[in-house]
Amino acid sequence: MGMSGMYGPAEREESIATIHAALDAGIDLLDTGDFYGMGHNEMLIGEALRGRPREDYLLSVKFGAQRGPDGAWLGYDASPPAVKTALAYTLNRLGVEHIDVYRPARLDPKVPIEETIGAIAELVDAGHVRHIGLSEVGPETIRRAAATHPICDLQIEYSLISRGIEGEILPTCRDLGIGVTAYGVLSRGLISGHFAADRELPANDFRAHAPRFAKENRERNLALVDALREVADASGVTVAQVAIAWVLSRGEDIVPLVGARTRERLHEALGALEANLDADDLAALERAVPPDAAAGDRYPEAQMAVLDSERG
Repeated sequence: MGMSGMYGPAEREESIATIHAALDAGIDLLDTGDFYGMGHNEMLIGEALRGRPREDYLLSVKFGAQRGPDGAWLGYDASPPAVKTALAYTLNRLGVEHIDVYRPARLDPKVPIEETIGAIAELVDAGHVRHIGLSEVGPETIRRAAATHPICDLQIEYSLISRGIEGEILPTCRDLGIGVTAYGVLSRGLISGHFAADRELPANDFRAHAPRFAKENRERNLALVDALREVADASGVTVAQVAIAWVLSRGEDIVPLVGARTRERLHEALGALEANLDADDLAALERAVPPDAAAGDRYPEAQMAVLDSERG
């Protein structure tokens, strides 16, 4: 996502080099959305994958978000015709014949989840999609979707400072044998150890509108990062590595989805695989960042109001 304008500008050649470096390092899951840069991210990934054997990577794609020429967010459309149209464009932009995991980016309030999943199931039967996933939905929707067709995973935010899924969502997934692809493991860079307290964010950067990055919340949240740094230093790893390693420790059914716009950040993230946290380390992390310690919601109020995953 960060390679296509969501966090400000990104350098095209470095983006492609980073994707190549990830594949060469053995990473085999690439996640995108057809609305990241209005097709830009899919075309970028398609270019980076050219000449690579299809069996070497898995593609996970989100669809449904509607955007205007000016980048404005216009709502969601996960109706059956929109599902199939979106996939047709996605296959063309990526230059592939099938998508490994296809998922609605959000629950469309106008369309029963059974209709959306049923339409993707038809694409599975036709060979255009291998597996069906979900994104940012709550327990009831997860169960209804799974009753329509097997669901392989739920993509949702999960990190040391975003632990809402632990209440009902994660137990529901585990009850149904559904994995979790955890995005935001570094909270969009907030707990990466690289975000400066005085950093100014341009208006076209998502974080400029995210409550956790608001100046009135930064001091408290970056104090949590300072506490994380003490644990990381004691373990001989970076803040980002300890944050990723914590998510890795939560279960084999949870896959951290780590964003990187540069090879430098990718290399740091891969170092988390060598950060073997023991029980004492995990306890120290829990003390450093207790649940609900973060100041501010993970999305602006208007977006939080439409997230099915936030309905209790």
